[in-house]
Amino acid sequence: MVDWVDVGAADDLAKAGVSRCVTPKARLAVSFRDGTFGAIASACNHAGGPLRQGHLDGERVVCPWHQWRFHRCNGHGATAEQGNVQSYPVKVEDGRVLVDVGTATSRVGSKRAPHPLARPVERAPGPLRLAGISTTAMDPDNRRFSGSDHLLGIALDSARSAGAETQMIRLDDLKFHACRGYYSKAAGACTWPCSITQMHADDELTPVYEALVYWADAIVVATLIRWGAASWLYFKMAERLNCIQNAITTKNKVLIKNKVAGFIIVGGQDNIQSVAGQMICFFAELGFLFPQFPYIAHSRGWSHEDMENNVEHVRTSPEIAEGARELAERCLAYAQQLLDSEGTPDSIARGGRKANH
Repeated sequence: MVDWVDVGAADDLAKAGVSRCVTPKARLAVSFRDGTFGAIASACNHAGGPLRQGHLDGERVVCPWHQWRFHRCNGHGATAEQGNVQSYPVKVEDGRVLVDVGTATSRVGSKRAPHPLARPVERAPGPLRLAGISTTAMDPDNRRFSGSDHLLGIALDSARSAGAETQMIRLDDLKFHACRGYYSKAAGACTWPCSITQMHADDELTPVYEALVYWADAIVVATLIRWGAASWLYFKMAERLNCIQNAITTKNKVLIKNKVAGFIIVGGQDNIQSVAGQMICFFAELGFLFPQFPYIAHSRGWSHEDMENNVEHVRTSPEIAEGARELAERCLAYAQQLLDSEGTPDSIARGGRKANH
């Protein structure tokens, strides 16, 4: 049924390029170019981003969240997989722009195949599984001894000896993009699966997502200390893991269930407790649980940054090596307890949580 609605003065809307227009029946992205107005639905087919806040690139409105593009007049996506958003007839009368919100074209949803990471979270049958994540950066042609990697290897070896399946993920071997800050645009722009992973076929962080969300029952994250903090690779990964936490914020969907985390922290400098505190806090926000004494660490302190002695101590200390073995044992024992129990919830109470409104 025809339903012409006044959305504003033609002179004002022509200056804006793309304008936000809200009517009782529709939220619109109204655009102007080369003397012609266009009107399309505001919600992007990808993740519901606000096209009305986008910009024009030729004849297409560009979504401000993930840059999907739709023709400003007919709503057709730039590619077949983007589908079509609704478009509306537009006319100008007496200096006013009118949109017929009762006569819209049909929306054609995205034809993009679901990303493999979008599948239901289900634990595959089998023995306990422990994933080790190394956050140490290396010169690939001249590898050095890493105390944190050394202890992580001991922990994984011990887990295998106990009958668990293990895998080592070295962040330094993965070419993955840095976080683009989509959450800073809007909570809904930070999606699961990660928008970057979906948009860039060359992004290699998928093995980390697979291990944390689907494969592992327990993880051990190993880091060195640099100027009182965890490694830069750790933080590069952590920023990309925010999409896991944000699924709780935006969908109340807990992706990390019945999973345990432990940590190995080694450095020439001190500040172990601060590094451990940050890591525990972050992984708790993702949904991980922790065994008693969830980390092991070594540092000879500020006045002993003689790295040759630090390295030798970590390499040869039977006590630290035994600590790594026992950390793996505690993580797996707790993981088994969780698997034997009713486990953790699929959703949580919102009161007091991050971004609770």
